[in-house]
Amino acid sequence: MRAAQRQCLRAWPARADAAKEAAWCARMAPEFRRFDCSPPNTLREIYTSFLVDDATLATLVDVRPEVVSFHFGLPTQAQRDALHAAGIVLIATATSLPEARMIEAAGLDAIVAQGFEAGGHRGVFDPDAHDGCLGTMALVRSLVDAVGLPVIAAGGIMDGAGIRAALSLGACAAQLGTAFIDTDESLADAGYRARLHSEAAHHTVMTRAISGRPARCLANDFTRIGADVPDTAIPDYPIAYDAGKALAKAAQAAGQAGYGAQWAGQGAPLARRMSTGALMDVLSAQLP
Repeated sequence: MRAAQRQCLRAWPARADAAKEAAWCARMAPEFRRFDCSPPNTLREIYTSFLVDDATLATLVDVRPEVVSFHFGLPTQAQRDALHAAGIVLIATATSLPEARMIEAAGLDAIVAQGFEAGGHRGVFDPDAHDGCLGTMALVRSLVDAVGLPVIAAGGIMDGAGIRAALSLGACAAQLGTAFIDTDESLADAGYRARLHSEAAHHTVMTRAISGRPARCLANDFTRIGADVPDTAIPDYPIAYDAGKALAKAAQAAGQAGYGAQWAGQGAPLARRMSTGALMDVLSAQLP
């Protein structure tokens, strides 16, 4: 049991599987052919896990940002000690009470309670373990009641009413992402923004097909691909993402925007077009 818990504490580097990766590229080939191209010959781990990224750790210790937030698990004890010694506040995402308790036991400073409604990558420590799929409000309340760290609510919160609800349940703050996709300063492309204000916003999908890890996305061509694919057929994150990004790039070059990583939470229909400053003013005005 203790060995299993240690495994759950951190997002290990991807496990390469040449046969699975070749089969995935073959499965994706018809989609690539739509745009007169082929999938990559081989797939690679396009992001390095922080657990083995000494250069990034050294940069963080040197730059000393006020806060560093972790997703998919926890850094090592040595990494945590180095970051804390640099005066950095450490936060990690929990999708369940057991994960929250591991964050607390590891000595971090706060917890992001990510509900199943949240857009983007699900922060589960082990993507192959059972997921209770707790909603944001139920998760926030259970964590506030059971752990001693400050809890930040995340998932499906789009306006002041949602923030107020989270705070009333004991959260110290709320974290919003989808609400900012269509702000003036966002780097979301035109196709992403258009889909955010379409019927697709009412049908977000949790899929592994894009990156290799569960992530909530606007319903699009990529979620269609993943609809009937067993999780066991998809390469590890972020190896699968190498193919996903290549397909999105090929589609975009052909004027098709439906193959992007169009992350969005279940609150997507409430998204608004305005500047970030204006949105912050609106959220503040809605809070009292």
